Parts: sequence; structure tokens; C-alpha cells
Amino acid sequence: MKDGLAGFSGLNYGILIVYFGILFSIGLLLAKKQRSTEDYFLAGRNMPWLFVAMSMLASLTSAVSYMGVPGTSYAENISYIFAAPMALITAPIVIFFFFPLYIKLRITTTYDYIFKRFGSEARYVASALFLLSTLGWMGTILYAPALALSVVTGINIWLAIILMGLLTTGYTVLGGLPAVIWTDVIQFLILVGGAIWVFVSLLNGVPGGFSQIIEIAGETDHLRVFEWKLDFSRMNAIAVTIAWFFISIQAWGIGQVSVQRLLAVKTYSGVAKALIANGIFEMIMLTLLLFIGIGMFAYFHVFPERLVNGLSGDRFLPYYIIHALPNGISGLLITAIFAAAMSSMDSAVNSSATVIVNDFVRPLSRKPRTDQQDLKLARILTIGFGFFAIVVACYVSRIEGVLKAINMIGGYFGAPATGLFFLGIFSRRANFQGWVVSTLLIAMPFQYWIQNIVDVHWIYYSTLGLFVTVITTYVLSIIISAIWRIPVADNQYTMWGTRFSFTETEETHSANKE
Repeated sequence: MKDGLAGFSGLNYGILIVYFGILFSIGLLLAKKQRSTEDYFLAGRNMPWLFVAMSMLASLTSAVSYMGVPGTSYAENISYIFAAPMALITAPIVIFFFFPLYIKLRITTTYDYIFKRFGSEARYVASALFLLSTLGWMGTILYAPALALSVVTGINIWLAIILMGLLTTGYTVLGGLPAVIWTDVIQFLILVGGAIWVFVSLLNGVPGGFSQIIEIAGETDHLRVFEWKLDFSRMNAIAVTIAWFFISIQAWGIGQVSVQRLLAVKTYSGVAKALIANGIFEMIMLTLLLFIGIGMFAYFHVFPERLVNGLSGDRFLPYYIIHALPNGISGLLITAIFAAAMSSMDSAVNSSATVIVNDFVRPLSRKPRTDQQDLKLARILTIGFGFFAIVVACYVSRIEGVLKAINMIGGYFGAPATGLFFLGIFSRRANFQGWVVSTLLIAMPFQYWIQNIVDVHWIYYSTLGLFVTVITTYVLSIIISAIWRIPVADNQYTMWGTRFSFTETEETHSANKE
């Protein structure tokens, strides 16, 4: 066991530098190939499905999971195990209900769908909520590796945030979505390999191995998760199952970061394969990270003298890596934490620039714009979003817990936007007017109430916000429709008007690509 805080050796720094060099090389290599916004935003709609599945895992779950999930299972329990199969369970819903509609309507962003279903005002508001939610998310995932660097080297966390933000923004500006996906593939391999290495090191490091880890976890109530009583103050099986069912649908079927990648796949069958593969990857990765959490708890339970006071859940993994593992190996694993956040931030920055150009600039422009103008603007926006994420990350550093911070942001901004998508796809009666009244007068005040006044666990923030948005919007839409005689939506914009045919959907997707 190494002593001292600053245990990061020259070899470890060398590994980080090589990693950064590879990422920048990919960005430079692909920079000259981005000749249009189609290339920059959708990679020419020509990406292999397996690489897209890897990119989805690296982009949306790794930064939060790599530090937050082990920290949560260390501090609380392994209730997150019930989230593991949710991506795979919800994949058929996304495949059969969401993407046939998206493909039939020939959308570029998910907010193209909102425009067709609810109108231009709805598109602007929903896009704005996405941007607010994503910017907050970007700051949070940038904070995670900066925290790791701060723990293992003693460097000021604000300086670490700025360093990471600049490096990630740099290669994203150069290569667009192709650079994001190809760097994500590398980061995926580092993430999975790193998790497996920590898993094996804990099996070898705890006397008695797997059986001893499970025994200690059981004695300390870390395995006491099969509790199906609805308790809003605690995280248990029912909380995670319900929350992650809807979070998974939002992430893979509504979230611009994933939908943008899936629209870049060559074929519709490839979209389905990418979603299923991603579900399998999710199950494996989440299970590994949960075991790492209870494994670290068992390790420091057996060797309490090796643990310093004052560590919170998010700090245990980088502390264990740098103090319990040899030089070189620790460098590779700290690189995995960097990969976790960089793969998420680059995706968020690229998706945000896509939404601004496609859902604000193009519809609102009074003069015709050339594709080269939009491409130049996309790169400028990418730089701007990168700097803004740095500022948000400095604020998020004051919130205790990465997962809690993300759920707080998602409750305020993500839940209302997700509710609008659900209502648009599954209901003809819902209207934008009802959603606006619900969001401003009910959903957002409700979110403030559960986050600041009553005792509600953060796992419920987004889910409760979604339920309140959907129910109140539907009721208010019926009332408003009766008063102002607003007609119901055309069937073609809901799932009820989409007759699923694999052959037809495949052909339509190919036509959209052409």
C-alpha cells in the first residue's frame, strides 16, 4: 500500500500524456474529412452499429457510473443491481415505438419530432430545456475526473476542471461526431478493461476473495436490497427499478446524445442491434461497478489503517486505485476515469451544437444559409459549450455526490422535456399549452419541493417529476382543448398511426441516408 496523497508517478503521467495524444491525433486525422454538417453531426449516417453501441455506453453512463455507482454501493447498498437489465428490457420499446416514428418522419434531431408534433414554439422550449439539462450534465461529468485527479495528485480541483475541459473541447471541435464515436470506442475499451482489472485486484486483495467480500457486504447490510416497499426517503429495489425503466427509455429513445448516434447507423436493423448490444454492455458494466463498490468496502473493512478519514463515496475509487495498485497500472485506471468523463463531455458538446444549428439557427434564419456557414458555426458553438461546461463544473464541485447532482439537474430540466416526448408519442390529446401550464405552475415547483423541503431520496427526482408532468399535462390539455377547441393531433405523429413493418422501416431508413 502506497503512502501519501500525491502518489501519481512519472510513469502514470506518461500514460496520461500518451492517451491525450492519441485522442488529439484522431481529431486531427478526421478534421479535414468534415466537409458538411451531415458529416460533422451524423458521421455521414454510415457508422457501424457495434461501434455506435460502444460509443453509447461510453458517452451516457461511464462518467457517472465509474465513480458514482461504486461510491453509492460502498456508502449505501447494491440496489443499483436492479438498474442493470433496464437498458435491455426497454430496448424493444425504443426499437418498435420510437425509431420507426423518427425514421418515418425523417428527423435529424429529436426536436424535429417535437416540431412536427407540437409546433415551432414547443421545439424551441424543449430544445432549450435539453440544452440546460445537458450543460448541467456536462459540468457534472467534467467534475468527476477532475475530482479523481485532485484526490490522487493534490492538484487544485478548479485547475483540473479547466485542464480537462480544454482538452476535451479541443478534439471535439476538430473531428465532430466521427471523432467523438471513434475516441469513444477507445475509451470504451479502457473503461471495460479498467473495471475488470479493479475487479480482479479486489478478488486478490481481500483475504478470502469473493466469498469474504460477499460475507462482509451481507453483515453490513450492503446486500439488503430486496425491499419492495415504496419508501421515498431511501434507495431500494422498487425505487431503482421504476426510476431506471423510465431513465433508460429517456436515454436511448429520447435523449439527443443517443438518438444522434443511432441515426448515424447505416441501417435500421443496425439501430436495433446497437440498442441490444448496448443493453448487454450496460448490464455487464453496472454489475462490475457495483461489485467494485462492495469490494472496496470489504478491502478497507479488513485493512482500516489503509483508509484516510474524510473520503466521500465518489472519492473511494480513485483513492483505492492510486494507493492499492502499482505504478503504471494505477495510471491506466486513472486514465479510465478520465476516459469516462471525456467520452461523455465530447458527446454532450457535439449534440448541443447540433441542436443549436438545426433547431434554432436554421428555422429562425431569415436568409438562406450555406452548409459551410453552419459547419463553421457548429465549431464555434462547440468551443462555447466547452467553456460553459467548465464554469458549470466549478459550481457542481460544491454538490456532494456525482449521481445526486445529475438527478437534481435532470429533475428540473430533463423530466419536463421527457414528459413532452412521452405525451407526444403515446397520446393524441396532449397539447403544448397544457404542458406549459403544467411545467411552470406544477412540475418545477414540485421539483423544488421534493429537492429542498421534504425528505425524498435523489433517485426519485426525475421519475416523480416525469409522472407529475405527464399526469397534469394530460388533464390540463383536455381542459384547455375544451375551452379553446384545440384539435387532437394527427395520428401520423403518434405511435398509434405508425404501423410497424421491419422491411418498410429498413427501406425508409436507407432512403433517409441517401
